[in-house]
Amino acid sequence: MRTVSPQPRPVLRFFRRLFIGTLLMGVLVVGGTAFRVWQVGRVDDRDRADVVVVLGAAQYAGKPSKVLEARLRKAKALYDEGVAEYVVTGGGRRTGDRFTEAEAGRNWLVDRGVPKDKVIGVGEGNDTLGTMRAVATEVRQRGWDSAVIVSDPWHSLRARTMAHDAGIDAWTSPTHSGPIVQTRETQARYILRETAALLYYRATKAPADGIVLDSEVG
Repeated sequence: MRTVSPQPRPVLRFFRRLFIGTLLMGVLVVGGTAFRVWQVGRVDDRDRADVVVVLGAAQYAGKPSKVLEARLRKAKALYDEGVAEYVVTGGGRRTGDRFTEAEAGRNWLVDRGVPKDKVIGVGEGNDTLGTMRAVATEVRQRGWDSAVIVSDPWHSLRARTMAHDAGIDAWTSPTHSGPIVQTRETQARYILRETAALLYYRATKAPADGIVLDSEVG
């Protein structure tokens, strides 16, 4: 005699559907955010702005790391093209450092021909959020309200989001050189990192730079 399998209980069926729905929603949110991180990282917007903002990364006794140097090269190119009349370098110092990331960046630009009075160092912040808030304060105090942000491609969306939250009309012109973009594997790792960091920031409005993949990245 054929037996009929009992139907799932309504409560069990409800929680099963809830679990599947929540899982699918999570996949969509994470996947959509990762796509936006990738998409914005490919956009090089060189529209005219009040200032070019270079976000800090590691420096060693005043010498920019390869990550920071790549950002500075891009910022100088934008300045030379006339995208903005001023460059702001951002970033504080780590324990034991003699120089801030902002000082290292400013010195690099001045040594390569950018006039001293056109480069403004903002040596505050030990993470993207702290640096961006300090930079935004400096920018607003000078009567400016627009900025082109220079950072690594996959960092661009989070940096732009924080700039907007700090009251700056910002767009991005990321660097496409340096160690972070050398291999597809490295790019994939940083896209995943920035996806997690951006979701964390949106949920908490707190920095998430502790998700470290490279000691040179600020």
